[in-house]
Amino acid sequence: MAEMDPGTLITFTTIIVSGVGILLGCILPAIVEGRAVLKALEGMVRQPEVADDLRGTLIVAMALLESTAIYVLLVILVLIFANPLITQLITGE
Repeated sequence: MAEMDPGTLITFTTIIVSGVGILLGCILPAIVEGRAVLKALEGMVRQPEVADDLRGTLIVAMALLESTAIYVLLVILVLIFANPLITQLITGE
């Protein structure tokens, strides 16, 4: 890897970091969403009279959790396709 030119090294590193980032950015919100649904269903079973309130709160919470995964996807796509570091680090500006 020492013989690589800087552009190739930055691109390679960006792809590796992007892969790890998208992996964590999708897995962690999915786990938290599953836990949120589990807790909401447990609450609905214990107190059926508040099921409507829990459902509304759950939908808002799921939307917020899913938006974090979408933001991670956006950052990863910018890093892969419009990486601002490549031109800055190669030219030294």
